[in-house]
Amino acid sequence: MNKKGLAILLRSKMRPLSPVSKKVNQLQHAPLEGNVSATQSSSIKTERDFGQVRESMHSVISMNKKEILDTALNEFSEGYFSLSQENRHKLLLILAREYDLNRTKVRDLMKQYVGLEIPNGEETDEHGAETDGHLSAFYRIERNLRHALKPMYEVLFERLNTHPGGLKFLTSVRADILSMIADENVASIRALDSYLKEKLITWLSPANLELYQITWDDPASLLEKIVAYEAVHPISNLIDLKRRLGLGRRCFGYIHPSIPGEPLIFIEVALMKNIAGTIQEVLWHDPPTPECEATTALFYSISSTQPGLAGVNLGKFLIKRVIYLVKKDMPNIYNFATLSPIPGFMQWLLSKLASSERSGPIFCENILEPEEEKALLDACMDSTTGENGMEALLHLLTSANHEWTQSEKLITVLEPILLRLCARYLVLEKKRGKALDSVANFHLQNGAMIGRLNWMADRSEKGLSQSGGIMVNYIYSLEHIEDYAQAYFSTGHIQASSDVHRHIKPPERNEDPIN
Repeated sequence: MNKKGLAILLRSKMRPLSPVSKKVNQLQHAPLEGNVSATQSSSIKTERDFGQVRESMHSVISMNKKEILDTALNEFSEGYFSLSQENRHKLLLILAREYDLNRTKVRDLMKQYVGLEIPNGEETDEHGAETDGHLSAFYRIERNLRHALKPMYEVLFERLNTHPGGLKFLTSVRADILSMIADENVASIRALDSYLKEKLITWLSPANLELYQITWDDPASLLEKIVAYEAVHPISNLIDLKRRLGLGRRCFGYIHPSIPGEPLIFIEVALMKNIAGTIQEVLWHDPPTPECEATTALFYSISSTQPGLAGVNLGKFLIKRVIYLVKKDMPNIYNFATLSPIPGFMQWLLSKLASSERSGPIFCENILEPEEEKALLDACMDSTTGENGMEALLHLLTSANHEWTQSEKLITVLEPILLRLCARYLVLEKKRGKALDSVANFHLQNGAMIGRLNWMADRSEKGLSQSGGIMVNYIYSLEHIEDYAQAYFSTGHIQASSDVHRHIKPPERNEDPIN
């Protein structure tokens, strides 16, 4: 193994502890009950540190001298990371409540504004200029209102953003805010999160990001981050990493100048002859398709490296830029598609089946067609799996180690059932007018259409648990990408191919939405 490979391997092994591991580690190193003085000393030090960090935060917001401000910013960012998770949450709650906007001032300005008389437009001279000061009063109060509606913590965010390392620090702060919201829904913390999120969206606009192609020749420190943050299909070893960055493969990331050497998000692409139907074709296809023979760019993984950027849709811009870049560099590529997981399908299906078991057949929807239920019960005759098809299906899908995948007979019977239900889940099941599945919603709002469902496309433990092994191809058509995105945004209309609609048995359709 060369030095670079060894460096990547060692770095990837030194990942931060998971929350569970951290807790175990803390318990193993906790002071003994008898060591009261050590515990008290530690507590006093923590409280003193918290006070100092709080004071440095106040200084950053209130002071204006640049020389002192830089020192205060450094003290605050260093001190913040030294705090326990509990004290970070405590500090953020103080920030959200004590450094919010001045609502008394806002209300007074609104009263002044409402009290102004709106000009009737007739009091102008021959040049069309207002002869009185009515409009200038409006402009003055509107300007004051805009200023008053800015919370005080905006100063902290703005100053951190222009400070070296500040943008990365703010993504960490937002990650802590999101963890607070997950634990407790506090209105002031939600407002803090919303404001910081809007700031991050502005600062991380595509104009401020560099599209960077990641290759095996990049520094080990960057490649280690690809290994650590790959969230869809974990990289198993250095050979796997080198294959994903080699011939017939591409990896692109968005990098911000303030966070050099670390992609905020990255996407992995396979250049293939056809749209792949299984993940095995992508990850273990050896040798790869010669690039001159490829006609398809298949996006098979997109991963964010910053939990604090959740909800900041960098992937939308990344996919579109990569499509146009690949098309420009490789004119022989004319198909752009994904091979995507369906993370919410099995959870949705099992909840439907479980509700049937709890409520009984009278009060719940039977999601199986009569012929499907008969075929399923016939296939399960050798085992007592339930009184009806819904119970039998629930038993099979919750069996240990996915035992149904070991029986060709059960696989054959379940294929049309699960494909139909999966098509229904993707096309018909919605939340607030948008696709229920998070990955589907992401691609549909980017202008993709649901192209094809692939049976037994991912037989890994994760793939079987999430979607019964089914994966889906989302198709990005350069001719329709903007129209599809606009239709989904405005009406929630989901574009799907005739192949996908073939799996569903809905009411008769007047026309096929895909030509």
